[in-house]
Amino acid sequence: MKLAYHQLTSQGDREINQDCMANRVEHDFALFVVADGLGGHHAGEKASRFFCHGLIKNAEAFARMMDNKPAVTMSSWIDAAVDEMRRLFEGDPAALEAHTTCAILYLDNKRVMTAHCGDSRIYRLTPREVVWRTRDHSIPQALLDEGKISESEMGGHPEQNCLLRSINVAAGHQSEINVFPPARAGETFVLCSDGFWENVKARELLQLAQVGSGINELGKVAKLSLLRASGKSDNITVQWVRCLLP
Repeated sequence: MKLAYHQLTSQGDREINQDCMANRVEHDFALFVVADGLGGHHAGEKASRFFCHGLIKNAEAFARMMDNKPAVTMSSWIDAAVDEMRRLFEGDPAALEAHTTCAILYLDNKRVMTAHCGDSRIYRLTPREVVWRTRDHSIPQALLDEGKISESEMGGHPEQNCLLRSINVAAGHQSEINVFPPARAGETFVLCSDGFWENVKARELLQLAQVGSGINELGKVAKLSLLRASGKSDNITVQWVRCLLP
């Protein structure tokens, strides 16, 4: 499995960056994660960082078990990451108000797997189309599903930050896990926090899937999202992953 990948993050117009991202790329598997923390007094910043740390810390152990019930294995992997969050938060009164979203992409030669919770997203792209994106666990997504708003109205919706699911040390996780056939050469995956996607149109994401695209195009789209926020940008975090020819 050969991959090219880039990532970037920015605090946008916020005082601190509560997003976190991480990856683990080995010869037989790859793991990417974006997490967007929620909570005052740096609680969200800790939640996203501790969760990513826990996921990467347990990568090798759970990747070895992936052939046996992969969705169950991924759920247990996330449980282990939450346990690590709990350990790192021990004695910290901010733990109960600390929440995080997550967008997790796992790749090996047999499957593509996604796990997400909240409104951080994963897109699967070809140069011609957005093959799919993960569905947010949010009120705007529910309104979209009911036909009450359009896809383009989601980012600017007044209830955009109203999440229906998140990860917390007390509540554990309700991540949605999906397993797909293995990635094809030339396909591109984009993982991002809502600060990235909410001001970018779906067709503009296709810039990131064109042959020869890479870190320069990723930076341009991220800057476009920042500028469109007009001084009110959330933290912006994005990972770009391209499957190459074997």
